[in-house]
Amino acid sequence: MIELKSGLIVSKIKDGTVIDHIPAGRALAVLKVLGIRGIEGSRIALVMNAESSKYGRKDILKIEDRTIEEKEAELITLIAPEATINIIKEYEVVGKRKQEIPDFITGLLKCSNPSCVTNNDPEAVSKFRTIVKRPIVLSCTYCETRLTEDEVMRQILG
Repeated sequence: MIELKSGLIVSKIKDGTVIDHIPAGRALAVLKVLGIRGIEGSRIALVMNAESSKYGRKDILKIEDRTIEEKEAELITLIAPEATINIIKEYEVVGKRKQEIPDFITGLLKCSNPSCVTNNDPEAVSKFRTIVKRPIVLSCTYCETRLTEDEVMRQILG
């Protein structure tokens, strides 16, 4: 078991995923991206606004019997750029992924410009170039329309 400074005790999971360093208040958004509603039957631990020496406050998710797919990891990165994804096997961390916001994001978001080719040609796939990583600002490679972090969050959680 892990005891946090507040005295809260969160038990270890045998197999699954721990997502740490989620910005405070965004763990519920991560759960939504993962399609987790709480009725799946797996044990989930959600800690929100935990003290963090590095970030001040953070959220933590522990999801038993679940691995994170690459597309899910990319979406998590857009919601929680500082997040670390830890893979747990037999109560031990066997893998640790620190995602980076990529230079280009393809097929995950929609251009907000209704005239953009990606919204009018079924064969065109959206592609955004990262202009700023924190707070995130993206630019459509076709029409140069910019998406702010708020717009990215709205699309992902929409």
